[in-house]
Amino acid sequence: MPSILQALWVWVDVDVLEMMGKPKLGALRWLGFPETSACSHTPSILSHCERKRAVVPPETSWPLNTVQRAAFSISPSHSANPPKKTAKKTTQAKSSKTLRLPKNMRAQTARPPAPGERKAMRKKIVLSNANALEVPGLENLTTESVRDMDRLRELEGQVAGFDGDTVDALRALEAFKPGQGWGLFKRPAALVRRDLVHLGAAMQSARESKSISRGVFFGERGSGKSVLLLQGMATAYLQGFVVLHFPDARPITDAQTAYQPIQTPEGETIYTQPRYIAHVLGNIAAANRGLLDDLRLSKQHQLPIPLQSNISLARLLELGANDPQLAYPIWQAFLSEITAPSQPEKQGQRRPPIFVGMDGVDHIMRMSAYLDTESKSIHAHDLAIARDFLSLLSCKTHLPNGGVIMAATSTSTRPLVPTFDHFLARKHADTYAHKLTTIVDDLLHQAKPSESIRDIGLTDLEELPAASYPQPLAKQVQDLQYRVRCYQDQNASPSSLRKYLSSFTAKLPEWNPYDVKDERVAKVMESGMAVTKVEGLSKDEARSVMEYYARSGMMRGAVTEGLVSERWTLAGCGIVGELEKGLVRARF
Repeated sequence: MPSILQALWVWVDVDVLEMMGKPKLGALRWLGFPETSACSHTPSILSHCERKRAVVPPETSWPLNTVQRAAFSISPSHSANPPKKTAKKTTQAKSSKTLRLPKNMRAQTARPPAPGERKAMRKKIVLSNANALEVPGLENLTTESVRDMDRLRELEGQVAGFDGDTVDALRALEAFKPGQGWGLFKRPAALVRRDLVHLGAAMQSARESKSISRGVFFGERGSGKSVLLLQGMATAYLQGFVVLHFPDARPITDAQTAYQPIQTPEGETIYTQPRYIAHVLGNIAAANRGLLDDLRLSKQHQLPIPLQSNISLARLLELGANDPQLAYPIWQAFLSEITAPSQPEKQGQRRPPIFVGMDGVDHIMRMSAYLDTESKSIHAHDLAIARDFLSLLSCKTHLPNGGVIMAATSTSTRPLVPTFDHFLARKHADTYAHKLTTIVDDLLHQAKPSESIRDIGLTDLEELPAASYPQPLAKQVQDLQYRVRCYQDQNASPSSLRKYLSSFTAKLPEWNPYDVKDERVAKVMESGMAVTKVEGLSKDEARSVMEYYARSGMMRGAVTEGLVSERWTLAGCGIVGELEKGLVRARF
């Protein structure tokens, strides 16, 4: 008879065998019971198992794929074992041949830069290069060369340097700019261009006949506007002018300087910038000290401090430079003194002509970043220093001793000034319109009824470079050339040509009626000032500049005709800034 232990095995494993598809009797036989004993003892065994099973509470049915475990069993499990968790294999890093240096842990022993030190290094002006060669035969702009117009015309197209006193005066006026490349050569020098010759002639006329010349330089970026203004200041300094210069108009309008409102005698509200004006007064005093030390006051001025009656103008400017609260009243007093009539018979009352220059003038031809008491933008013409300069530029301030007022635009930091741009383009086109009108009048004079139309000379008209004319004059020049040739080819009557030429009128750029015109800017630009576009260099001027680079040791190789033509073309038809960038700055 099976033992009790065997009965327990049967009780435990009978359900498992049933799930495997074996009946109860077959299960007992499969477990090893004899058939007779199994048959005879099956009811007792099964009844015993049933009694034991009744003790266990009924369980819910589970899916066949669910692993069921008995509460107690010493028999081996017949279900599939769960997959064993395998440990992740740690892959060893491959040996690399890359050089791995330890982190730079150098101690910071140097002091941190002081406030404003980095800006001072960025704005630092370097005017000499010890590694550059001294150019043999380099002439300087001297008093004799700038006062003798024949000698100045001989220097046209050549590079001329500046002597030590002129360099000191220009440095005091902040005429040199950090990005102009002065530190690449042994000493400062620049090309004498045709525009400088015309400017020198205007200065000579102002000194001799006490005339006034006013103008604005504009052009592409790198065309040499600021350098031309610098050469004008050097020429004025050598001719004995009192030179006033505003290095950049941008700080006047960008709301980075303290300002305060004041009332004018006419009842208008204007805004002064004491610290900026004090800085300008210091520059003027340092640059013109040798001339202003001999000039004395000629008027009584109402100033916040008492003054000696025989104080020099240099000392007057120093008082304004040292105290910003006195800067604007002293500026007004100084401006009235140098624009007073000259009295050579009195000691210290002789008044020389003046030269006033401003770079980046387009910044004062718009609304400034300053706000009034009602949080509205202040127009740049309401700023005192800009107002005084524009008064000189528009000839509201009379200059009895003569003078030259020049301004230059800034293309690198140029704001959007539609009104100013329109008048610059219109005045520039007006200069070419006069040339075109002169040629048309000459053709009209030749087209007489008694002569054949084939006898009219078209040399001036055919040699007219239409591409160099601004729009819309360039299209008019092309149409004029085409129509006149057609008349000659058809052998038309001179009267038909005269009729066409009589109706010809040069077209100038027109204002867009959908834009808002700034009437204050328009009023200044309509005052009759001259406008000069600074063009690129000619090939002869480019060759002269390249030879100067080669003699300074900053350009390698011989200056050949092919090299000049190639570099002149790559520089945008002679833009001097691009020429310097391609030959000197980008050598490698």
